[in-house]
Amino acid sequence: MNIEEFRAELETRLLIEKQYLTEEASSMDSQDRLELLGKFNEKYRTLIQRLANENGIDLNAMYEGENTSENTNIHLSYEQVILGKTMRVYDKLSDELYEEIINE
Repeated sequence: MNIEEFRAELETRLLIEKQYLTEEASSMDSQDRLELLGKFNEKYRTLIQRLANENGIDLNAMYEGENTSENTNIHLSYEQVILGKTMRVYDKLSDELYEEIINE
């Protein structure tokens, strides 16, 4: 699985988790709803771990992508590359979740 496929699968799973948390917010006190953002962050990190395990990716291993050059001194782990490639998805969905839970 390449990084873009990983990102797409993570986005799909995060969208599902966001929907669950939105539903959960409807039955919560308004003061407790913001705690769901922390829960969403945990889901994000857990899903990265789970997808990596499912696809045999060692998140601590050095990333050897097509843009990696032997002449560079920058060495990133798979986890760092995945976080970099997926943070925009996480930010977008967490912003949407925030809007949904405060407007309930």
